[in-house]
Amino acid sequence: MAKLKIEILILKFINNQASEEDINAISDWLEEDVNNQKVFNNLIKTNYTVNYSMKSVNTDAAKKQFLQKIKQEKIKQKENVFSKSSIRSYFKYAAILIVFLSAFYMFKTKDVFTTKDTPLTVKEESITLQLENGNIQVINPVNTQIIKNIQGKTIGNQNKNKIVYTGNQNLDKLVYNMISVPNGKRFELILSDGTSIQLNSGTSLKFPVQFIKGENRQVYLDGEAYFAVTKDPKHPFLVSSNDMNVKVLGTKFNVTSYKKDAKTYTVLVEGKVAASDHLNNEEVILKPSERAYFEGKQLKLEPVDVRKYIAWVSGELMFIDDSFAVITNKLERKYNVQIINNYEELNSIVITATFKNENIDQVLKTFQTYKAFNYTINNRVITITKPKKM
Repeated sequence: MAKLKIEILILKFINNQASEEDINAISDWLEEDVNNQKVFNNLIKTNYTVNYSMKSVNTDAAKKQFLQKIKQEKIKQKENVFSKSSIRSYFKYAAILIVFLSAFYMFKTKDVFTTKDTPLTVKEESITLQLENGNIQVINPVNTQIIKNIQGKTIGNQNKNKIVYTGNQNLDKLVYNMISVPNGKRFELILSDGTSIQLNSGTSLKFPVQFIKGENRQVYLDGEAYFAVTKDPKHPFLVSSNDMNVKVLGTKFNVTSYKKDAKTYTVLVEGKVAASDHLNNEEVILKPSERAYFEGKQLKLEPVDVRKYIAWVSGELMFIDDSFAVITNKLERKYNVQIINNYEELNSIVITATFKNENIDQVLKTFQTYKAFNYTINNRVITITKPKKM
């Protein structure tokens, strides 16, 4: 596996954004060579050195994620769902958890943790920027700083919740950075050509620090982003996501491609874009106020109210005839919570509502007006249950 790809997967794992497919890829890579475990350990140590200085270490979340996977495999075994793949999967999750915890334990005993009696404070995850050599910088959205490459040259400037790349380097090959925005946060990125990208919660974007003459302007998205692309007919702009490519010259559009949601779609605000799928190479041309999406394995077009899809850019949540099942994923990302719904009848209700400054408690109370339910909030975990009979 290419070095850059595995580093991206490990970064997603550290930030608790890794899908089951990502975890399997990391596990396979760890099994290939014992030296890969050393690389894995070193990346974890580098990340936690930075995060500890920011008081944002979150080993419990990663541990919980893998223990849950193992628990699910045990349940399958109890139900006699035995197969080579399920047994292999069980040991995969167990093995990667052991490697992770071993790496963290070794790191914890180093000098960076000098006070044994001081408990580690776990706070919200941080926005991170990964440089071309894998080094990770924490981006504090209240700070202003200069962004430098591994040679110490300035490549951009951070002004609070935005990074602007300068584009003043003389590069003969593409050099990539990757920014990861955790749940509960948003961020803005200005690329070297002036293209503006708003990144939604739970999103990672891999991008060149500078575009090169004669090459397409291509970025790689996992999550959701709103693009305002600088026009350059000689250099088309490409957004590659999980199962869809979007090609533009200069326009405004939104791409949603969360692996957890298992669906990708593009909404055009203005201009013109071509969307194509990875499977069939089928292409559709979008006009403003249209959405390209998958139905089965076919790429489809439909007219939409674009406000619903870009409200998040201004900090709003807008739902128009959305099911509760779809809404919960968006709530988890915006408020950085986990929602456990033990009342399945809620998933079928349809909701139309807009929220701006409301907290999660106020949002849930609004939903109770559609259908009664009970809920508890404990350490960012929301548990929904069926109301008791009167």
